[in-house]
Amino acid sequence: MSEITIDTDALGEKIVRVLKTIYDPEIPVDIYELGLIYDVFVNENSDVKILMTLTSPNCPVAETLPLEIEEKVKSLKEVNSAIVEITFEPPWDKDLMSEEAKLELGLL
Repeated sequence: MSEITIDTDALGEKIVRVLKTIYDPEIPVDIYELGLIYDVFVNENSDVKILMTLTSPNCPVAETLPLEIEEKVKSLKEVNSAIVEITFEPPWDKDLMSEEAKLELGLL
């Protein structure tokens, strides 16, 4: 029986493309460029774990945003399961934003 191996790097890139379609409702920049995504883990079973933060612990989408991310990532046919873990270590600040996001928000 041959084992099916998945290209975790290619899947990771697809996941990042999905993350770039999800926007913070208060800031017109996607969550990836905002620097809210700290890490994306993909194992050989196509299980995905996303480590992310929010702009603040009182973020109005603290309940809904992780669910939206899980649903959109799970919609990729290559993904078996997806879970989002929220952390506030290190706390988010604008230095985590990409140059593109800073430009978009007039911070450069």
